[in-house]
Amino acid sequence: MTAAVTDTPGRPSPEPAYRILLIEDDPADALLVEELLKDTGLRFELTARTTLAEARTELAVRAIDCILLDLHLPDMSGTETVAAVRELAPHTAVIVLTGLSETQAGAEAMAAGAQDYLVKGKVEADLLDRTLRYAVYRSQTERVAAEAQEARLHAEENVRLERGLLPQPLLSTSAVTVTTRYLPGAERALLGGDFLDVVESQDGLLHAVVGDVSGHGPDAAALGVCLRIAWRSLVLGNHRGPDLLNLMERILIAERGSQPLFATCTLLTVDPNAATATLHLAGHHEPLLTTLQGTSELTAAHGMALGIAPEVGIWPATEVSLPASGALTLYTDGLTEGHNGEKGERLGVEGLLALIRDLPPSDPAAHVDHLINQTQALNAGRHTDDLAVLRLDWDTAGP
Repeated sequence: MTAAVTDTPGRPSPEPAYRILLIEDDPADALLVEELLKDTGLRFELTARTTLAEARTELAVRAIDCILLDLHLPDMSGTETVAAVRELAPHTAVIVLTGLSETQAGAEAMAAGAQDYLVKGKVEADLLDRTLRYAVYRSQTERVAAEAQEARLHAEENVRLERGLLPQPLLSTSAVTVTTRYLPGAERALLGGDFLDVVESQDGLLHAVVGDVSGHGPDAAALGVCLRIAWRSLVLGNHRGPDLLNLMERILIAERGSQPLFATCTLLTVDPNAATATLHLAGHHEPLLTTLQGTSELTAAHGMALGIAPEVGIWPATEVSLPASGALTLYTDGLTEGHNGEKGERLGVEGLLALIRDLPPSDPAAHVDHLINQTQALNAGRHTDDLAVLRLDWDTAGP
């Protein structure tokens, strides 16, 4: 049985209709409940089902504000019925209907999760009105509180992950400016598996990493945090190049467990005195070099992503000369894999370089922000990958 929205004649209807599911196998009791609801003056949509199985089907396809539940159904009985209904609809108000002889049933039902109970044969329209309104209000309040708690825990988790994925650069030099940006791919998502870091070792070399763990969500983020911390610790322990990547790969394999996760990364070591940069690419793309003549992609040798083929372990080095002033930009593929406007194709490195050529001159932070905003505007939400950018600027040319 399904009843349409019922209004009291001559009475205004400022409030929305209550969507009510009656689970009752006695036709006479079901009819009595419907008549009482009409006498309350409430606006309501009443759907009646005779078994828990039928109610389960109904709850799967419709949103319900309040469930009126008989404790004795053909397929379940007692307070177990309340627990089953609460599991099916955890944020829906439940009012139990008990018999005259069930003196303890109402209290036990509330202990099992019902908002309230009513005794059949002792229910007046005013009592049903007040009970239903209060039960729905209470369940809505509980839902809002639960959502607020979830949002708070989500924010706290994001903060913890951000501290692990986006650390403060460990630098003593003032000759290099570091700009970093990180954006998770999905709205309200935990930070993903992208990671970055910059440190200066005691020999005066500047080390940077940008990496991307496959997948999204907390597992990828946790592995990204692990690899970022491992990278910093190993670099400060004087591990370099293939030795460093081999140790990072061993850590990745140990930490990923049975999950088929892998990671790509770019390692960069800058020697300010020699004006050179050494690159090691593990399945990752080349950085961008910005000079007075413009921005271009560096050409570098490629090695295997970490965790794909541990037995290979070959990551060739590429050394490039650096100008007296310029910038190096390391980034994850969230910057280039989005769509290029209405063309339907990926932006790619060429599209990214075209955007950079059209950007007005600005300081490094503003330049990175403009670039990200441009790529996101072109993508229009069609590709949702995490995005990390690390830019290093220097100027030793003098006045």
